[in-house]
Amino acid sequence: MGFAYTFANSNGVYFVTFTVVEWVDIFTRSRYADIVLNSLKYCIEAKGLQLHAYVIMSNHVHLIISRNGQETLSNIVRDFKKFTTSQIIKSIKELPESRRNWLL
Repeated sequence: MGFAYTFANSNGVYFVTFTVVEWVDIFTRSRYADIVLNSLKYCIEAKGLQLHAYVIMSNHVHLIISRNGQETLSNIVRDFKKFTTSQIIKSIKELPESRRNWLL
């Protein structure tokens, strides 16, 4: 998740993929997938994200998205990635995780 998304048509529908660094299988634990889902829900309710479809794989996420509101899609995606990443790292540090040292 290391580069910025740019969207040519602010009213378009886009297919985006977010990968985990080095393709680590982080989403094999439901609590990390739940963080993604909660972040998506927030972006839908508060930022105007329109989520048309999604799939959470073991080490990446696919979304078909657009926007409905004033916020740009680039800003929504940026905020989603930043918040989701910080929450996953926080969860790894605070909750029991057998792979903690390796993941961090």
